Amino acid sequence: AARGSHPGLLLEVEVENLDELTQALVAGVDRIMLDNFTPALMREAVALTAGRVPLEVSGNVDLVTIGEFARTGVDFISVGALTKHVHAVDLSLRLQLD
Repeated sequence: AARGSHPGLLLEVEVENLDELTQALVAGVDRIMLDNFTPALMREAVALTAGRVPLEVSGNVDLVTIGEFARTGVDFISVGALTKHVHAVDLSLRLQLD
């Protein structure tokens, strides 16, 4: 349905296990996000997809885990911790035109 409505857009699907990953591959999505996968499951996902679609990791990514996640062979790593606890700063900008 998503492809029919917006055929020019890339379709990314988030999966929570290898069964959902297999379904996403069969559906022909453009990118798959592995949500809260362990490094062992990430390696299995990389082997299962065999380069057919890019894989993105999300969940439990921080300075301690990012190196291990990168070594699994995934293509992208999303780091929500960069913005999760950020506090907004209220700024004003005044321009004077001569």
